[in-house]
Amino acid sequence: MVYINQGFSVLFILLLVSSIVACNSTSTKPASTKETPNILFILTDDQGWGDLSINGNKNLQTPNIDKLAKNGATLDRFYVSAVCSPTRAEILTGRYAVRCGVYSTSQGGERIDLDETTIADVFQKAGYKTGAFGKWHSGMQYPYHPNGRGFEEFYGFCSGHWGNYINPILEHNGNLVKGEGFLPDDLTNKAIAFIEKNKDQPFFAYLPLNTPHSPMHMPQAWWDRFKDKELPDLGDGRRAEKIEHTKAALAFVENIDWNVGRLMKKLQDLNLEENTIVVYLSDNGPNGARWNGRMKGQKGSVDEGGVRSPTFIQWKNKIPAGTKIEAIASALDFLPTLTALASIEHTPNKPLDGKSLLPLLWDKNAKWEERLIFNYWRDKLSVRSQDFRLGHEGQLFDMVNDPEQRVDVADRFPKIYNELKTAKTNWENTILTELPKEDTRSFPLGHPDYHITQIPARDGTASGNIQRSNRWPNCSFFQNWTDVKDNITWEVEVIEDGAFEVILYYTCAEENVGGRFEVRIGDIALESTIIVAHDPPLLGLDSYRYPNGESYTKDFKPLNMGRIQLKKGKGVLSLNALDIPGAGLMDFRLMMFKKV
Repeated sequence: MVYINQGFSVLFILLLVSSIVACNSTSTKPASTKETPNILFILTDDQGWGDLSINGNKNLQTPNIDKLAKNGATLDRFYVSAVCSPTRAEILTGRYAVRCGVYSTSQGGERIDLDETTIADVFQKAGYKTGAFGKWHSGMQYPYHPNGRGFEEFYGFCSGHWGNYINPILEHNGNLVKGEGFLPDDLTNKAIAFIEKNKDQPFFAYLPLNTPHSPMHMPQAWWDRFKDKELPDLGDGRRAEKIEHTKAALAFVENIDWNVGRLMKKLQDLNLEENTIVVYLSDNGPNGARWNGRMKGQKGSVDEGGVRSPTFIQWKNKIPAGTKIEAIASALDFLPTLTALASIEHTPNKPLDGKSLLPLLWDKNAKWEERLIFNYWRDKLSVRSQDFRLGHEGQLFDMVNDPEQRVDVADRFPKIYNELKTAKTNWENTILTELPKEDTRSFPLGHPDYHITQIPARDGTASGNIQRSNRWPNCSFFQNWTDVKDNITWEVEVIEDGAFEVILYYTCAEENVGGRFEVRIGDIALESTIIVAHDPPLLGLDSYRYPNGESYTKDFKPLNMGRIQLKKGKGVLSLNALDIPGAGLMDFRLMMFKKV
């Protein structure tokens, strides 16, 4: 049964009718300020369902996020993917991530196929100004870049995580820039500036924040809120909780709440709150074994705790305040739901897996068909119905009476068990087969519609003794380059003939100055020599509140190698050592190819 609070009125019926008429219309009239709502879409990173005071967590206070639920709708059983990039793909396309080519979180496996249409494409076509501010994690090289996927403005980083959260190197529409202060605050500032700039026209502002994803790197003031605090609510004991990590994650969430408050105040000050749909959710379960309503699983798991997200939609005085929707829903539903709410006609070029939730948001008596939601990650697939979950190991759980997934009830409900098993097999034999067994996509270089191509260490493959700074490629750099026979390679496709300026980012100790190297594609090469030492320490070690599970980073120095003339076509881009006079060549972070 679907429960929706009272407070319905004739106004909402009229809005429903107008939305249905608009969805059935063949008109392609652009959006106008008077007819269409703005969209503010806030996505957090690794925040669990339980990381909010409104969901019962006594460890922290999140009044601004809680207010979104009180003023709008809570999607009580809302599901995302087990990790970051698949959820982003499903939000952006309305289709299961495996259909979109997304199978990993790095080295190209996070990219959304170029023949997919994104939600930003749809809103941009409808006349909206579109901006993304934060963690993209759906491809770096244009046209995988957000500027190629419907966002005319992008500020943030394209990787899956970032190693430094205080004054980091970021990018603005492809160009490297220096961040300003604490990263989630900076991203929020840029989103606020975008809203102010576009206050007189419809906008779609996408704010995928970087926290509470590790590294647990934050200013002292936020850490001081929790460093000495006793936590009354702890994890369920199935996995060992790391209390200092939990405290850092909660400090991040209270910072997010503060930033949500700033965003809402800006909407109010600009008299935009009643004409702005605000969406809030997280991309997967918590990144630690902290309190999460005693649900089984955390980030990376396809159990309930790994894929249930705190999700709220506020459209003040349109969606009835305090609405609570218990029907299961999914990240797949945002594209059809938001286009329906905004009365934007969209005929998808590929079948959507999501459903418009508009009937549930408007009508407490809406007819709603039972559905199944499939949660897949790395050969683990679970199936959620309204009342049951078929686990990836084949157990059946009664989620109404056993939300912690403690007891297998397959023998008690054989019909339901067999139905869900059949659905799981069908999904594996149909939708999952759309994901190719091998990724043959090259990294595009030099697209004619974009001025710059980044080739990071993250996407490279190293040979010999060269090592990554961390086992997780995102935000890593290559080090221990001690043998002239070793190199780093990328499978690329030069999109058209052209001349490029190549800028390489490196560190090198004084005793290793003089090393020579080249960039090569086929028989075309560009040589350079390191003549300036640059050997900085790792950044911000005094601001990490828990040992970093990912790569620490450094202040890498740009070296302009000169110009190279490249020919259209696929090939292997390689970074090769020519001479290593010292103990090592360099630590390598990034190459930038700028059109001349």
